[in-house]
Amino acid sequence: MHTKLTLFSCFRYVSLWFIAFVVLSSSLSLQAQVRPTPAAERWNSLSQRKEMDEKSLLKDVSFRNIGPSIMGGRVDDIEVNPADPAEFYVAYATGGLWYTTNNGQSFTPIFDSELAIGIGDIAVNWKTREIWVGTGEVNSSRSSYAGIGVYKSRDNGKNWEYLGLPASHHIGKIQLHPADPQTAWVAVLGSLYSPNKERGVFKTTDGGKTWKHTLIIDENTGAVEMEMHPTNPDILYAAAWHRSRSAWNFVEGGKTSGIYKSTNGGESWKLITTQGSG
Repeated sequence: MHTKLTLFSCFRYVSLWFIAFVVLSSSLSLQAQVRPTPAAERWNSLSQRKEMDEKSLLKDVSFRNIGPSIMGGRVDDIEVNPADPAEFYVAYATGGLWYTTNNGQSFTPIFDSELAIGIGDIAVNWKTREIWVGTGEVNSSRSSYAGIGVYKSRDNGKNWEYLGLPASHHIGKIQLHPADPQTAWVAVLGSLYSPNKERGVFKTTDGGKTWKHTLIIDENTGAVEMEMHPTNPDILYAAAWHRSRSAWNFVEGGKTSGIYKSTNGGESWKLITTQGSG
């Protein structure tokens, strides 16, 4: 009797482990097959949320902060007026864009009504007073939320013009041409959890009406940072980052990571680091 009970217990133990393994494998398989949400579908859901906000019974109710607070949001970028350092903009990872003219003693939010208020980078043309916003924090974290593309304002945030790149998800840098306000470059990291082709560097020569995808590596490698030569705007450097993330794995530095250089204003790029050294 004792031997039979022991064998039965072992069989039962193995069976439970086998069932657990099958359930886990099925779950992982289903997760792996979940399709990424298309940009158009994300855009429609954000538009629907905005429409619901406008119809909300609470839309005219004023709220005030009563605390307490133990932490602040992540600051992704600060742009300071070179002629007046008391005037600057502060961009937050999930908190929109804030403006001050008194060295930060008080701030005004100027990007709270757009479809996505998470920001990866901003750029300001202080001559034309145009503000460019790249939505989607570029840090690769589970708390990093995707954006919807690029915006521009000509009236200090009173009105915003949407410039496209809806599948960019996370934008690392917006670089403006120092002499031509119609020309700009955007470093796009792309989706954090799924492959997508809209990664690399995009260029516009008409103020953001159209974009040209000039640096294309692969569907898992995007541009996370970009810098311009201080005296020659035709020379640009872009940092490419191969990364992929899932619920069970994180590849944080693949073989296609590296630094690319352009000598013709971002029209073409050449890898200048040893393959696989990134």
